[in-house]
Amino acid sequence: MARFITSDGLSLHYTDEGSGLPILCLAGLTRTGADFDYLAPHLSDHRLIRMDYRGRGRSDFDKNWQNYTLPVECRDVLELLAHLGLDKVAIIGTSRGGLNAMGLAMVAHDHLLGVALNDVGPELDAKGIEFIMGYLGRNPAAKTYEEAAAAMARAFPEFRGVPESRWLEEVQRHYTATEDGLKITYDPHLRDAIATAGQPTPDLWPFFDALQGMPLAAIRGANSTLLSRETLMQMQARRPDMITAEVPDRGHVPFLDEPEALAALHEWIGQLQ
Repeated sequence: MARFITSDGLSLHYTDEGSGLPILCLAGLTRTGADFDYLAPHLSDHRLIRMDYRGRGRSDFDKNWQNYTLPVECRDVLELLAHLGLDKVAIIGTSRGGLNAMGLAMVAHDHLLGVALNDVGPELDAKGIEFIMGYLGRNPAAKTYEEAAAAMARAFPEFRGVPESRWLEEVQRHYTATEDGLKITYDPHLRDAIATAGQPTPDLWPFFDALQGMPLAAIRGANSTLLSRETLMQMQARRPDMITAEVPDRGHVPFLDEPEALAALHEWIGQLQ
């Protein structure tokens, strides 16, 4: 199990598989590198690096939950790259991971080969944020994976045509089974960090504009509650060269193994090489 030590002493987990073009995959807010399990088989020709943020998955929880912030997570990413001896990487950022990618473009532009954003942009829809805060930091009521999978299918009606097996894979990846039921795989204090951060919400458009000069892709779930079609159109207007894809029957966030997502990512990778 690969780990590295951050400058403030935490041990963070990562995986580093394959060879060739280095692609760093940054997960969503409460998620882990397992977010990219569906995508990984389609990128087997490249070097895929995945990191569990501090406080998530197999990484150490931070006793100071105020450190669960984008700037600290960006610092952790740069320290991982230094640990691996990598000067430049491409980033696929899902949700929170995309925000981190934009932050890195602002503070460490020369370290990025390109960025692909999965259902995130410089404006976040309040409806999506409200939904996330509804479950953030709380264990599910379901006691078994099967119950949780059924509950997830009901909770995400914007995802159409998703087989039961996929929902089961989702809950198995992102909850831990215990004698007392299912538990979240991240620090519950993440809720406190998010609730107290970013008030008022900062203007993220300068961070998006920092992506200038590098290949850029944006993937949106057609039914997304976090990235609106209007915001995606504004992003496209600012970056006419941006590769754009909308994945039908998906909300926040696409799994990234859908044909539309894969086509966009492969086109983006083609611009990196």
